[in-house]
Amino acid sequence: MSSGNTGSAGRPKPGPLAHLRVLDLSRVLAGPWASQLLADLGATVFKIEKPVEGDDTRRWGPPFLKDASGADTSESAYYLAANRGKRSVAIDIAKPEGSALVRRLAATCDVFLENFKVGGLAKYGLDYAAIRAVKPDIVYCSITGFGQTGPYAARPGYDFMIQGMGGLMSLTGEPDGEPMKVGVALADVFTGMYASVGVLAALAHRDRTGEGQYIDLALLDVQTAVLANQATNWLVGGVVPKRLGNAHPNIVPYQVFETRDGHVIVAVGNDAQFTRFCAAAGCEALARDAKFATNVARVRHRNELVALLKPLLAARASVDWIAALEAAGVPCGPINDVAQVFAQEQIRHRGMVVRMEHPAGSVDLVGNPLQLSETPVACDRAPPLLGADTERTLLNIGLDADAIAALRESGAIGD
Repeated sequence: MSSGNTGSAGRPKPGPLAHLRVLDLSRVLAGPWASQLLADLGATVFKIEKPVEGDDTRRWGPPFLKDASGADTSESAYYLAANRGKRSVAIDIAKPEGSALVRRLAATCDVFLENFKVGGLAKYGLDYAAIRAVKPDIVYCSITGFGQTGPYAARPGYDFMIQGMGGLMSLTGEPDGEPMKVGVALADVFTGMYASVGVLAALAHRDRTGEGQYIDLALLDVQTAVLANQATNWLVGGVVPKRLGNAHPNIVPYQVFETRDGHVIVAVGNDAQFTRFCAAAGCEALARDAKFATNVARVRHRNELVALLKPLLAARASVDWIAALEAAGVPCGPINDVAQVFAQEQIRHRGMVVRMEHPAGSVDLVGNPLQLSETPVACDRAPPLLGADTERTLLNIGLDADAIAALRESGAIGD
């Protein structure tokens, strides 16, 4: 992806956020997901990690990245997924010298990102009031499970429990099965996306007015927001949405069907597509039946229609159905496992796999999906080793070698 990020003279173009500096005290996924996106877009991101231990996810394995000999390194796949493009600075904020370093670094930054428990950074002098005192126009983003206010504010919050509390698990799984979480930590990922949007909005305001601001972001709020049409189905319709397995609450047929040799997704989005589907499936009469001719009618007669379609779909192989439906202009597709996802020519063509050189060995990572015509995303800095950038960062904010050595000796910083 980085190969396209060049100017007319062949020199690398700066990313659209190359003028920004981000101080990232977040760990695990939601915050690091936000700062990785900002880094992909060119921001300089300083990831503050506890010496020796680092981000919790460094130990969330296996799998771990392997070195040239095939042996496991200390770099977990989980950590690698969310920390590309950053500079790791190992500082112990529990030591006064460490928290002072963070404030000194914050004075040079535009954004401060953290996901400590409510009030957790105040005792270190790293809360919003303290950081604003050294950088009045800072954009300070706090990510917690439940927000800074309200009766749940003091509770810890993790993606799994948030998927449950936020309604997603009540909508996921088979109707007669147990509630099921989504296989990716979507509450965390969506919170990271909202965090990056909120940060950019706050920076736009700062650029117009000179004012910084505080962003209070909660996983539960985000999970509630991304219930999307299911939330408004309840708010408008007054009926609690239930688990439908792979079916859609508002569109029929829009689900997985069993075929002769596996499964296929049929995603009929309008009445014209249903007519074409019926023609391809050899059941044209269904498209003329008043019970099925419109989507409203199909939703009302869902069970009857699906019962008629199941034996038709089961009679042919998945590849035959996909060929026939694609030729008819009916949205459909296979159900790929992760290996099959990355084997797709389209995924490779779109740059969704990036190979990066890492001190522990070359690593393939998932690319950034943003395709910007003038300032292409550049994935050119591998997820850092713990503390890899500590000395360079401190030298750049004015410390000399003797001061850095003394901080290392005291345990305030790590290697």
